Amino acid sequence: MRLIFKSVAVLVVLALLLAGGLWFSLYEFRPALPTQQLFVNGRILTMDSDNRVVNALLLEGEQIAAVGDGDRLRALADENAVVIDLKGKTLLPGFIDAHGHFPGTGLAARGVDLSSPPIGSVRRIADLQAQLRQAESALDEGAWLFGFGYDDSLLAEQRHPTREELDAVSATRPIYLMHSSGHLGMSNTAGLNAAGITLDTPDPEGGEIVRDADGMATGLLLEHATDLVAPLAMDFSFFDFIAMSDLAAQQYLAAGVTTAQSGGVDTRFLRGLKLLSDLGRIPQRLIVWPLADKSAEDLDSGLLNAESLHTARFDMKAVKLIADGSIQGYTAHLHQPYYRHPNPSFRGFPRLSDQSLTEQLVKYHCEAYQLAIHGNGDEAIESILNAFAEAQQRCPRDDPRAIVVHAQTATPAQLQRMKALGMTPSFFVAHTFFWGDRHRDRFLGPARASRISPLQDALDEDLRFTVHLDSPVVPMDIGRLLWSATTRQTRSGAVLGEEQRVDIWQALRSVTIDAAWQSFEEQRLGSLEVGKQADLVQLDRDPTEGAEALLAFKVERTWIGGRCVYQRGRDDCELTE
Repeated sequence: MRLIFKSVAVLVVLALLLAGGLWFSLYEFRPALPTQQLFVNGRILTMDSDNRVVNALLLEGEQIAAVGDGDRLRALADENAVVIDLKGKTLLPGFIDAHGHFPGTGLAARGVDLSSPPIGSVRRIADLQAQLRQAESALDEGAWLFGFGYDDSLLAEQRHPTREELDAVSATRPIYLMHSSGHLGMSNTAGLNAAGITLDTPDPEGGEIVRDADGMATGLLLEHATDLVAPLAMDFSFFDFIAMSDLAAQQYLAAGVTTAQSGGVDTRFLRGLKLLSDLGRIPQRLIVWPLADKSAEDLDSGLLNAESLHTARFDMKAVKLIADGSIQGYTAHLHQPYYRHPNPSFRGFPRLSDQSLTEQLVKYHCEAYQLAIHGNGDEAIESILNAFAEAQQRCPRDDPRAIVVHAQTATPAQLQRMKALGMTPSFFVAHTFFWGDRHRDRFLGPARASRISPLQDALDEDLRFTVHLDSPVVPMDIGRLLWSATTRQTRSGAVLGEEQRVDIWQALRSVTIDAAWQSFEEQRLGSLEVGKQADLVQLDRDPTEGAEALLAFKVERTWIGGRCVYQRGRDDCELTE
């Protein structure tokens, strides 16, 4: 998913921020951190190499100074140390978003949420139209009507809305709906006209303008074809961007996420995130991946330079490429055909040719970038592995940690190759809940569906991995993510691939220390060990107690760099209780 905003002069932005009283959120104006903070009387999950559980933690400024027994740490603390009594609650490292699209969960500040249950309320196309009409009445003349989160497979009609059904909402205002997967979009006639899509418009490489029998665009746009309309509909102002970021930041803090990721952005978007981070407007640490096909010139010229952009709260990490699309959109590239599709031989398609994928992977790998390559279908994953093998042959690196993003249908043989090549998967395991029943019955069939997100197979290969939510594709809900990894229950209550479940400790590692490792941050983040940054989350119960605890736990407080930035039910944080 790619968001776009209009350029605004930095001085104007700073003036507006100042006028709105936002400077009070800057670090320079915050109270100084206590010299020491001592956490006692809790169950503290360190997530170190031994998964030690202790009862006390001592901070000095932004860093962890000591971990262990309460009596010993009290002796180490000075008389002015602020003591925080955890009252038996659980403390653990702040959660790390291994892959997502921050601040995409804040889209509701700008667009219409068209999600179906269990996320939203849209059950049929008439519901979708009603929500669009309500939002349309409040828009300025000429503005695009933008919606997001609709899922054709969850609508009663079991199809996408038609161009004519969107024209019934407005025949004159351009409309664009982004599919829940982020890989498809739907537009009305006015939107297609605004984008200049006609009978003669060719399909872009790696995309399709879906047409009817007469060659007329139906409004449905697949993969790169969305690039023809989405930049117009999502040309958000910087002030929209601020509103989305504010909303997303609070959602992430409430979920205990202390390091967020924006995985696949263009240069303007990256610069906007950097500005808000520098201003202290985004409290989380941010890991940003520039998208190769949108930032190539800036990467080549050095305008986007990881070293110059680096701060304690902001890092430009991997360069991202997208090899295929989504299984639920029928655009993931599979080795065998989809289970149920009007065309019984249809296997999806790649977004990049094998030649282009290889050329780009070799280029960025040889320039010493980390790589993150989106691959859902096993055929796309095979192309990724072949391309990266060529990159490693030309420019060998001992520890590249190239990330296969999603890796939904990775086979055991492909996991073995990842291990041999120094690659690491990040699994979108929450698919088992949100789409698992449909993967089994519609998209992949029972055998393949039972192996999506093969976590245990990866463990068997000693292949380090992470799990993620790809938010805003699904909400930022770490408990649901951990529960999916350990139960693999679908919405119907069935278990999809029991043999691929992992235990709670392994799931917790995949959103803490292993997520830090995957981004080369394990020396300062991801576990509660001496010398690391004090990014912490306090839960109201112990998540290791069982699956029910994973779904039920509430984040009570979140700290970033030793500073409490969130407390449930309050606008500010209390240091002591």
